[in-house]
Amino acid sequence: MATPLSLATLSDLPADVRVPSYDRGALSPGIVHIGLGNFHRAHQAWYLHRLMDAGLAHDWAILGAGVRPADAAQRDRLLAQDCLTTLIALDPSGGRSAEVTGSMIGFVPVEKGNAPLIAHLAMPAIRIVALTVTEGGYYQTGDGGFDAGHADMVHDAAHPDTPQSAFGAMVAALRRRRDEGHGPFTCQSCDNLQNNGDILRQTVVGLARLTDPALADWIDTHCTFPNSMVDCIVPATGPSELALARDFGVADAAPVTHEPFRQWVIEDRFCAGRPDWDKAGATFTDNVHGFETMKIRLLNGGHQVIANVGEILSVETIADCMAHPLIHGYFRKVELEEIAPHVTAVPDMTPQDYVDLIDRRFANPQIRDTTRRVAFDGSSRHPGFVLPTVRDALKSDTPVAGLALVEAFWARMCEGTREDGTAIAPNDPAWGDLQAAARTARERPRAWLEQRRFYGDLGQAARFADAFDDWLAMIWRDGAEAALRAYLSK
Repeated sequence: MATPLSLATLSDLPADVRVPSYDRGALSPGIVHIGLGNFHRAHQAWYLHRLMDAGLAHDWAILGAGVRPADAAQRDRLLAQDCLTTLIALDPSGGRSAEVTGSMIGFVPVEKGNAPLIAHLAMPAIRIVALTVTEGGYYQTGDGGFDAGHADMVHDAAHPDTPQSAFGAMVAALRRRRDEGHGPFTCQSCDNLQNNGDILRQTVVGLARLTDPALADWIDTHCTFPNSMVDCIVPATGPSELALARDFGVADAAPVTHEPFRQWVIEDRFCAGRPDWDKAGATFTDNVHGFETMKIRLLNGGHQVIANVGEILSVETIADCMAHPLIHGYFRKVELEEIAPHVTAVPDMTPQDYVDLIDRRFANPQIRDTTRRVAFDGSSRHPGFVLPTVRDALKSDTPVAGLALVEAFWARMCEGTREDGTAIAPNDPAWGDLQAAARTARERPRAWLEQRRFYGDLGQAARFADAFDDWLAMIWRDGAEAALRAYLSK
């Protein structure tokens, strides 16, 4: 029988489940984290947990928070088990280990207007406000600017005391802190975005400027927004993950499985102090950009290389894609010949070595990371992870055929059916527009590239656009595997 997870039952868990060595009752909050998904709990929360296990950072505990209805359901699940989480590391060799983390000690009530969130963010003890709100959640325009015209931003500018976005809540709390003399907090993005701290600054300061320019200037001057690179493959939790936790003897309503690899590279710019995450393995550096470019273009971009064709061919997981000879060969050729040349080395890692590393990580058969999850929100991920490399390749007159094929597979996937005739359920916030464009592009491929909010002027770049047209026509005429063979034969 599995033991229900709670503070009261930690001593009852099996001996092979690692549990916190610190007294949870002695912790005090220093961080509010908005967006309590699996990635945060397997990554940032774990680094802090390991510091606490070493007797450090006991005044930096995490309060969870969110602004969506789904966050309220997550709050209920986590509070029922005292905000503890079971992390299960899955080694490619089949080895498994389980660890209960306790660095999160509470979860802010999720309410319309976000009054509880604003109140907690305004607490003097809170010195860092961190976020994992997905790559597409930062209200950017197609050219990367602040989207002041988005309905959420228009609402928050008109109702600054009852905002509906996380950024509106941050601005409201910073106004209160300034007025009450409590000082700023560090705003820390933990999402997969190039220059994520700079983008977070743009959103927070841009929103504040819509209603209170003096506050915007105060935030811009006094708050810090460190850039960072985050990395750990963390699948979604479903019935098999719940069962895996039970196999370890733990009844956890929200366990997390993950690969046995983590990386966190951070700029050391914290206006109100920080935990010593480096003592748990994180890296502080002035060269975050080099690390994040390597990771975003090769790992996140690599995910987009294989996920869409995997969906088209009914290949269920990323590991299964890597076991498919054509998809694996396509992955390596695009990565090594078309993406890696635009990535510079970082200490102890060349782009080619990094491709080999992520090849092994993607191929881990124990990580059941679905192609559907990885293909989700392509309307954010392709512009962020793939298209910057296309632009670099066009400028430097280097190959783009494989990158054009990546985009053709995305267009084919968004049509909404697999080659076996099964339907692909909507898998993007912009699914309706994407599907309409994809169906038009079946007869006129260039229609896909005319989506300027994603592609900008790339539809006018003949070398890329012509290759895209040819690939999409071939995919519809001869099938995805024929297109893969044709590319691999080049």
